[in-house]
Amino acid sequence: MRGSFWVKRLAQLLITVFCVTFGCSLLVQLLPVSPAEILLPVGSPEERELLTKEIGLDRGPVGYYLKWLGDFVQGDFGKIYFSGGTEELSTRLAVAFPRSILLMIYTQILALAVAIPLGVWSAYRVGKRADKVISNTLFTLSSVPNFAIALVLVLIVGVRLQWLPTLDYQPYSAGIWEHFKHMIMPVVSLSVGLIAAYTRLLRADMIATLREDYITMATSKGLTNRRILWRHAFRPSSVTLFTSAALNMGALIGGAIVVETIFATYGVGFEVFAAINGRQYIALQSIVGLISIFYVVFNVIVDVAAGYVDPRTR
Repeated sequence: MRGSFWVKRLAQLLITVFCVTFGCSLLVQLLPVSPAEILLPVGSPEERELLTKEIGLDRGPVGYYLKWLGDFVQGDFGKIYFSGGTEELSTRLAVAFPRSILLMIYTQILALAVAIPLGVWSAYRVGKRADKVISNTLFTLSSVPNFAIALVLVLIVGVRLQWLPTLDYQPYSAGIWEHFKHMIMPVVSLSVGLIAAYTRLLRADMIATLREDYITMATSKGLTNRRILWRHAFRPSSVTLFTSAALNMGALIGGAIVVETIFATYGVGFEVFAAINGRQYIALQSIVGLISIFYVVFNVIVDVAAGYVDPRTR
């Protein structure tokens, strides 16, 4: 792979992260009320002035950003301020990020495990009853927001049938089944929309691939349909699918705000909600910075991997 390909992707990563984080710092500077007044509503003027200097808001937009960036790269993400004291944001994120990453991984595994066979089968049976049933069903599901699915699952599976717990997160140390039992409904809530999107994406690419000349040649050689579908058609058709999945990997970390709040998993999405609700804008800036880094890194990794799988994407 050419070195310029790597340089281009790295430059895109750095520029994107800079734009997102600097944009967030500007929004903090443009608040109509000083963040110190928001964080210390009952504090004295001296305490607010001290907090302003501690955060770096007295240094101007560029100075504040450089102060925040210097702390950020050292792992100092700021503090959560509340009546009676403060709490390091890094302490909360050390708990929240692993939970969100697990939720993200489980969601992607379930979505891909269901979408890949559905997409391949729908493309193979294009225009027939199976294809129409799959396409119409997924079109309907794609229009349902994940929080609505979450509420339906809570009411039916959790409250009415009492098959699964509706709240809290349990680590592996509580038992494998106990852990997965608390993750099933959040994972299903997030994966339904992805299943619909991934299936339709793979179906479209598979239909185009199955019309290629080399597929016709493989068919004329007497290869089985299974071999043609999975060995010759799926691989080139999956590049867009896995690129989309990688983009969603980063997006899911912070995009599950409502679902994490409904099921009280207390992941990164919940921390975003708590920061917005509590007007913890400095902490929110650090959380957004971390999410943007995850998002862009996943994107770059898959772009590079896609270049190996399909050189046409380089």
